[in-house]
Amino acid sequence: MIYSLTSWLLLLSVFSANILICSAQKSIEWGTWDTWGQQSDGTYRNPIIPSDYSDLDCIRVGEDYYAISSTMHFSPGMTILHSRDLVNWEIVGNAISDLTQISPALGWQKMDRNGRGVWAGTIRYNKGRFYIFFGTPDEGYFMTSASKAEGPWNPLICLLNEKGWDDCSVIWDKKGKAWFVGTCFAEGYKTYIFPMAKDAQSIDRTQGKLVNEGNGREANKLIYHEGYYYLVFSEHKNGVGRYVMAKRDKEMAGNFEEEKQLLLACAEAHEPNQGGIVEGKDGKWYFLTHHGNGDWCGRLVSLIPVTWKEGWPMMGVTHNMNPGSMVWSALMPTTKEEKLKIQRTDEFEGRELGPQWQWLYQPRTDKFSLTECPGWLRMYAFKPLEEDCLLKAGNTLTQRTFRTQHNEVTIRIDISNMADGQHAGLCHFAEHSGCLGVVREEGKSYVEFRLDDRSERGPQLGGSLLWLRSEWGLNGDSRFSYSMDGFHFIPWNGYQLSWGFYRGDRIGIYNYNNQKEEGFIDVDYLRYQMK
Repeated sequence: MIYSLTSWLLLLSVFSANILICSAQKSIEWGTWDTWGQQSDGTYRNPIIPSDYSDLDCIRVGEDYYAISSTMHFSPGMTILHSRDLVNWEIVGNAISDLTQISPALGWQKMDRNGRGVWAGTIRYNKGRFYIFFGTPDEGYFMTSASKAEGPWNPLICLLNEKGWDDCSVIWDKKGKAWFVGTCFAEGYKTYIFPMAKDAQSIDRTQGKLVNEGNGREANKLIYHEGYYYLVFSEHKNGVGRYVMAKRDKEMAGNFEEEKQLLLACAEAHEPNQGGIVEGKDGKWYFLTHHGNGDWCGRLVSLIPVTWKEGWPMMGVTHNMNPGSMVWSALMPTTKEEKLKIQRTDEFEGRELGPQWQWLYQPRTDKFSLTECPGWLRMYAFKPLEEDCLLKAGNTLTQRTFRTQHNEVTIRIDISNMADGQHAGLCHFAEHSGCLGVVREEGKSYVEFRLDDRSERGPQLGGSLLWLRSEWGLNGDSRFSYSMDGFHFIPWNGYQLSWGFYRGDRIGIYNYNNQKEEGFIDVDYLRYQMK
């Protein structure tokens, strides 16, 4: 057979890429990557999103991919991501505009659901409509739907008003019947399949069938492939870690007795184990997963190739029918000229906050505005539920951080309208917190550094404008600084970014007054630069 020059070049490029991929599968020490995402040679490197987008599910609708990520006690809830190539993503919205639809404990008046609230869910598309289903450990299962992934999303419908459940999934079978699967972790991780109404607005609680139990089995996903329905899930064993399993049956009403391990625990890669299995536009399959063993950066996102072998979706680097191992690099599923990016910077020029933003709990809406001072975010101060406790201060505005070589976040704020007793500034927080900002006392403003709920006073400030900055790299060691002119920054104390409440570190803007509802700041921008 005679090959053209073009054919030879194509074969050579594929061969070279495969050599690169094979060589890249050597174990990488967690958190030491110098590059990530799409590369210039037609490959991608994991993690594809080095940020806390946990509890993923993923679907493809035509040429587009959509994914969801849990949000716990942050509002708006359930982040929705969009991609055209499974590697580059953008935020298109959040499905739950008001967390108090779930419980008043998720509002600024209670703030009593740290690490709980909106847990893992599933996103589905059926007959021209998007559906999201999710659970909360205290309130049960909920659903919402929309004609577009960007929303608007309908008010929540409660499917099961019981505590102790998590990690649900839904599928419409080939006959058009809807099925719901969920795990009752309160009963020793027992997983049930329930018949569901066609409109997905109710489940038949009385007809639940037990199909799985024990070993911390959760992270349920339902998929269909060539005559079989698959229940994909994760399980945990002491001394091993958490890994990916699957059961299958030819009928959703079946017993799902056949079982296979798909992926090893991959402890060195922080246990990739929960996500969506999706068929790409290239005809190949992929596992979009978080890394479940979180640290200060949260539970990051990787894309692991899937190979169907003997009717099972084997993940990662596999040998025969043995469970696969972590893949750190692979060929791009497809290449697009336009690379989508997760939003970070906000100049506050619109009438709404960017989709990257969330509030710590449901906010008090009368205490912030994007229209009173156009081009600025106005934030009014009010009393926290506990004095000087950041995690009990309402209306803290926040977004996820990234774990890359260099991150720099800068805010510019007008402090001229602050009142006595008011604290405001730039913060990092998870279970612990570090803040650099300003405190107003007896008509004077001072630099203030806060570590958890302890404070350290700095010099008095003379002007009305203040720049605050945090810089960190792969080790999560943040370095705070401040400036009165936007050019000359004075270094201050550092802070080790932390993990807590199933969340990685978040960057935020805080503003509260211990004494009374008085004073406000205007925020000109938050600019997030990253390498």
